[in-house]
Amino acid sequence: MSDDLPPPAPPRSALTLRLWLAGFGIVFNGVAAVLAARAGLTWLAWLLGVLVVVLVVDLGRVIQRKRRGEPG
Repeated sequence: MSDDLPPPAPPRSALTLRLWLAGFGIVFNGVAAVLAARAGLTWLAWLLGVLVVVLVVDLGRVIQRKRRGEPG
């Protein structure tokens, strides 16, 4: 058995994917929260609102890591 293969590339972070997913989640859950509130589902609107806050925090952390120069 010959080991002529180059070494594998180091693993990379999926920061760009997290950036896009957080952005999509903010928009989707924000719209869903407004629709739930208008439909009278207050508990669901609050739950979706909390998710939006968590996603905004995640988006901020991802942007901070990308500005530091981390790959991904």
